[in-house]
Amino acid sequence: MRVRTLHPWDVSPQEAMAIQIKLRSQLRLHGSGPFATIAGVDVAYDETLKLMYASVVVMSGDGREVLDLATATASVRFPYIPGLLSFRETPAVIKAWNRLKTMPDCLICDGHGLAHPRRFGLACHLGLLFDLPSIGCAKSRLVGTHQEPRTRRGSVAPLLDQGEQIGMVLRTKDRVAPVFVSQGDRIGLDAAVQTVLATCRGYRLPEPQRRAHLLVTKMRLAARAGKPISQVGCRG
Repeated sequence: MRVRTLHPWDVSPQEAMAIQIKLRSQLRLHGSGPFATIAGVDVAYDETLKLMYASVVVMSGDGREVLDLATATASVRFPYIPGLLSFRETPAVIKAWNRLKTMPDCLICDGHGLAHPRRFGLACHLGLLFDLPSIGCAKSRLVGTHQEPRTRRGSVAPLLDQGEQIGMVLRTKDRVAPVFVSQGDRIGLDAAVQTVLATCRGYRLPEPQRRAHLLVTKMRLAARAGKPISQVGCRG
């Protein structure tokens, strides 16, 4: 799988912030679906073992069929700093991405895109690196303010920061906590919201992202128990 070389990874937090500010000017915040295939991306940590577990699960555009998946384990080399998680997580994601056999048309990651203090979260970083439409779908807010959306599935409320709309708060299931959707690269906000909704199959998270989350959680538990990670699957 093609991965663009945008910058070195062995950088200080100050250098990482400067890279984010520089790269955000390259974002293309327009584009639409639907997409035939969508990848979910997630990363889990084991602080005791100092390891990260990354997974990429490629599914059909309706979130019904798993087409491909890949995983990777990597050492943690960058400190935990809110707003700089892409520098901590992305090397492990790239390692898993390079093991895919199916190139997805779009990716959804467990993190933010524009809904970020420097408007360059994980989804933006991955979108530029992989040259794909990318969406951030986070379970919690990093920055901004919003009204609570209505309780019905599909209800939305703008996520605002300093007078700018940086994302959408989206209810993906009736009376369940909303998710925070923001653009990464090569997609408009309305299209990002519709893509997330189209791949939600009765759960809070879009199915590709949910499967990726289940997979890295199982990898972390298997490693803790001393079991072979290669036997871990993503069903459920």
